[in-house]
Amino acid sequence: MSPAEQRKSRPSLWRAWSRAITESDERAPSRAMLRAVGFRRADFRKPIVGIASAWSEVTPCNIHLDRLARLAAGGTEAAGAKAMVFNTITVSDGIPMGTEGMKYSLVSREVIADSIETVAGAAHFDGLVALGGCDKNMPGCLMAIARLNRPAVFVYGGTILPGRCDGEAVDIVSVFEAVGRRASGRLSARGLRELEDCAIPGPGSCGGMYTANTMASAIETLGMSLPGSSAQTAISAAKRRDCREAGRAVVAMMRRGIRPSDILTREAFLNAITIVTALGGSTNAVLHLPAMAYAAGVRVTLDDFAAVGHRTPVLADLKPFGRHHMADLVRIGGIRPLIRMLIDAGLINGDCPTVTGRTLRENVADARPYPRGQTVIRPLDRPIKPTGHLVILRGNLAPDGAVAKITGHEGTRFSGRAVVFESEEAALEAILAGRVRAGHVVVIRYEGPRGGPGMREMLAPTSAIAGRGLAREVALITDGRFSGGSHGFVVGHVTPEAACGGPIALVRNGDPITIDAESATITLSVPEEELARRRAAWTPTPPRHTRGVLAKYARLVGPASEGAITDRF
Repeated sequence: MSPAEQRKSRPSLWRAWSRAITESDERAPSRAMLRAVGFRRADFRKPIVGIASAWSEVTPCNIHLDRLARLAAGGTEAAGAKAMVFNTITVSDGIPMGTEGMKYSLVSREVIADSIETVAGAAHFDGLVALGGCDKNMPGCLMAIARLNRPAVFVYGGTILPGRCDGEAVDIVSVFEAVGRRASGRLSARGLRELEDCAIPGPGSCGGMYTANTMASAIETLGMSLPGSSAQTAISAAKRRDCREAGRAVVAMMRRGIRPSDILTREAFLNAITIVTALGGSTNAVLHLPAMAYAAGVRVTLDDFAAVGHRTPVLADLKPFGRHHMADLVRIGGIRPLIRMLIDAGLINGDCPTVTGRTLRENVADARPYPRGQTVIRPLDRPIKPTGHLVILRGNLAPDGAVAKITGHEGTRFSGRAVVFESEEAALEAILAGRVRAGHVVVIRYEGPRGGPGMREMLAPTSAIAGRGLAREVALITDGRFSGGSHGFVVGHVTPEAACGGPIALVRNGDPITIDAESATITLSVPEEELARRRAAWTPTPPRHTRGVLAKYARLVGPASEGAITDRF
């Protein structure tokens, strides 16, 4: 059966769930409650669409989502459904980075997924429009959408415009790296303050190909956002139009009987990994895409990232390792021309269905090639790197895998001596004090999903290393993770983590470590007999948290190599 025939054969999902609370005399109490929140008699004959907004004043990534949610609700109601706006949480990554507060970041992905599922399930929504801006909003929304398997569209809140400082485009990572420059005496206190004042000019998600823009691009390529949604600035007519059209699209999905399970296939996830690779995207995609796939009943593993990386070049010259911001990609047409280019090259499967009711190929059929002379996206025959930058490493230091972000700027091999830290704060203090020097491999452990708990991002240490001018002379490995803004010779997601007795727990100061991206290995050059002695002497560290959400997360969370999810039993 052709994709077009399959689309015609699906039964309608019109009011498939809401009729359970709006029909019959027995539901009079439900209708009475709904009247109090704005329903009229005619609305009880319409499908109900939940508009899940991650709005808050906590972060610039999400400060504008309330207005976008109202636009999505308007589009929904114009298409003949009844919209109900509700909120989920967000946690800023940039504000608590390097503090205990950052432990809640990855945890928030699970809370977002659970909260949207909880509200939508209880309210009997027939469909969803979910709006997210900061990093964990997006996978959290998609995990809930996959679990519920009701017609749904994701809307990305959009990227921030870069700030301007001394005539240069700057962003939040510029500020983190400036801290290292200030510590080394290469930047004045006044210079740091001036940069701080202008780096974040308004609403929108962090402006490079960091985690938010990475995941937005992945979700559009998955087929769960409208074409173009991932590459729009936060404050723009295009983003407002995207929200209204998303409201209309979810109603059309109900009429056509399109569910997320029709879209979130294994081929679609491989497409998403491909776009992440071509864009030089964040290592956090290696956590979030497997977690989203698991929620959809699809298996995605580290080996899939390795396989896609072997055949997919890095084409985008975007920050953190490149020259351009996401706003520059927006100006030349976003990712639609890139998707079309990759479909034509046989690297992306264009026959995968999407929320529009059309295939991915059909969605980008009218995408014009990038303008001549642009320097953001390279042609396939002149890539930045001929293979992927997300390198899956294995070896006696990471038997179950680790993730390196090797763009080619760092080289492909690093050998050095370990300097070991039991927390991010201890490592950052040593780096800023000048105790980390060329030839060191910084080892930060007990920062994994369970050990942290919460698997903090090491943006502050990696930025401090870069700011001190050591990005090519110092490597960093951790069982924690990295911000999409991290760059340099960095390896994260080391599994098993230290808290579970993984080999990273056995490393001592001075141990030789070799990271080899060509052979995809990470090796601790210590005799096995010595490692056996250390293993016998190792004892688990007491939990850092014994009550509350972090303690609960630590008890439930799985390994980073499987997406650090909490609902796998």
